[in-house]
Amino acid sequence: MDINEAVLRFLEYCELDKNLSLKTVRMYGYYLNFFKQWLLQSQKDKNFPVEKIDENTVRNFRLFISHEYKNPYKGPLKRQTQNYFLVTLRSFFRYLIRQKLSVLSPEMIELGKNRDRNIKFLEPIELEKLFRSVDLKDKSGLRDRAILEVLFSTGLRVSELVALNREQINREAGEFGVIGKGGKGRVVFLSKHAKEWLKKYLGTRTDPYQPLFIRYAGPKIKTGLSNEGLRLSARSVERMIEKYRKKSGLLFRIGPHILRHSFATDLLEHGADLRSVQEMLGHKNIATTQIYTHVTNIRLKEVHEKYHSGNK
Repeated sequence: MDINEAVLRFLEYCELDKNLSLKTVRMYGYYLNFFKQWLLQSQKDKNFPVEKIDENTVRNFRLFISHEYKNPYKGPLKRQTQNYFLVTLRSFFRYLIRQKLSVLSPEMIELGKNRDRNIKFLEPIELEKLFRSVDLKDKSGLRDRAILEVLFSTGLRVSELVALNREQINREAGEFGVIGKGGKGRVVFLSKHAKEWLKKYLGTRTDPYQPLFIRYAGPKIKTGLSNEGLRLSARSVERMIEKYRKKSGLLFRIGPHILRHSFATDLLEHGADLRSVQEMLGHKNIATTQIYTHVTNIRLKEVHEKYHSGNK
């Protein structure tokens, strides 16, 4: 089977048989089509068979994305991003083996070892500066403050935040459900402050639109009462946070994900266990949550100092 047909069949399998989200299928498509274009160019064969892809082919691809390729916007690929390509190739070859094709074993594709990630998060005083930098004189300011409070209170990804509708939110109970990566559902919780700011913001809303957060600028809606046309975009939230970062005098660049890191850090610093934080973040594996070693290592030191007999 040639690489073109194999990629197409795999993506159809992901969408129809595995019922993966369209976003996940698009990402698989991006990584595989990138690999396919490199392969066809390097082999000078428009119908290169997948059975001929061997360890040396994959190794040459790894050398290309590690040393030669540069993203036109972000520069050289990080090791973690390089691994995304390899994880996709593993899934691709597993599928081909199930289709009874004699192809490279996925176990022969080793992932590069990641260095420990340096997690950025905001200290309480920095969070306070960020929140206080919002001008509350109009409804867009109230919306922005509510967004910041909800992000810090729930640890939502920005994609999850902007997808929220008003009827999803139980402000009385202070909790609601979301569907995150991989279709995994979880419950998130609103803090007292988040509930207060959401109430203030929603008190300004007299429109019939479903989205929890709507835009107040940009092109006017031409199709009448359109819900999606006024939904705030993830990019708008990113720009909004960067604006307040500058106003508050924070020196390093931040985004919605740093508020997610700040959420997890805050919980762990105040005694939450790693498993509970894993559930609230929607991480599939506890290993993903263990990136917050900047907190857990400090707590381990405190436990050692308190309980080890050599410290008595």
